[in-house]
Amino acid sequence: MKHTIVVIGASGTIGAHLSMRLEQTGHKVIRVSRSSGDYRADITDRASLELLFKNIGTFDAVANAAGDVIALPLEQITDESINFSIANKMMGQVNLVRTALPYIANRGAFALISGVLTDEPILGGVIGTMINGAVEGFVKSAAHEMPRGIRINCISPTVLTESETYHDFFPGFIPVEASKVVTAYERALLGIVNGRIIKV
Repeated sequence: MKHTIVVIGASGTIGAHLSMRLEQTGHKVIRVSRSSGDYRADITDRASLELLFKNIGTFDAVANAAGDVIALPLEQITDESINFSIANKMMGQVNLVRTALPYIANRGAFALISGVLTDEPILGGVIGTMINGAVEGFVKSAAHEMPRGIRINCISPTVLTESETYHDFFPGFIPVEASKVVTAYERALLGIVNGRIIKV
């Protein structure tokens, strides 16, 4: 069965690989990012999301690969760095789901993103660990209240092989190829799992 899937953050490493894979397997992909793609939107701006989904219309699934957090040592964390990260990776994804719900098809699916820091903190990763945990908590709880048979899951990847600039911040971590993260998205979007944190 082929689906229309909205990929948020389609210009990033994961989003680009995911978009390509979904198209190769016959699905219609609607690419969205802040500065390129079929549509442009900013997940930190609820009005931007409202306009996005109004313009797209009906679709079957949303895959999110966007969301920024600021990495700082604990003693350097500020209210501004926390608020920025909450607005991006946490509330950005929460509002993405809330805004898309009226438009997504019955028995549709959401796939959000957290990350390995939820379970494996690193130096300077306090905010990331905190935000990832909040996103995963939202997914686990929201899965019980999604209407019309809609599912929601979360992908939790470790550092990517393709993102070499980040490898030094993850000493001892075994990088994973983006293609394996894409497979997790396929399971979340096209399978039957619900309320799951899929670790890659």
